[in-house]
Amino acid sequence: MQLILLERVEGLGNVGDEVNVRAGYGRNFLLPQGKASVADAGNRKTFERRRAQLEAKQATVLETAKAEAAKLSELTLEVVRATSDGTHLYGSVTTHELAELMNENGQSIERRNILLDEQIKTVGDHSFRVRLHPDVTAEISIKVESEKH
Repeated sequence: MQLILLERVEGLGNVGDEVNVRAGYGRNFLLPQGKASVADAGNRKTFERRRAQLEAKQATVLETAKAEAAKLSELTLEVVRATSDGTHLYGSVTTHELAELMNENGQSIERRNILLDEQIKTVGDHSFRVRLHPDVTAEISIKVESEKH
């Protein structure tokens, strides 16, 4: 299925790129989300008329994401967990729990946008990344403390 991208899609392309994707991906995700339109003569003309507007919108979205990343990088989260020997957690701190902590601190972050390089299973200072835009990620620190008995 040949499509024209109306916004940047990670791993696929930028605004205005004509891409060939599987029919299901295009029909079930890209088209309903408004991320692309079918690459036919009429849509190409419509896109060329709207190109400047769409590129300006993407630029503002990118700038907003960069500003949000700078703000999030200053944030430090704290969590208290039960430990087996004072250093190792029972289980781990999951992306779901990190998303809940972020939302409690006034941020609107979805679990799928949290990137963990390694599981958080010990007490101490750790960091994780949050994807705010395909080109922007924020590094956030979290302090895990042992539960006092």
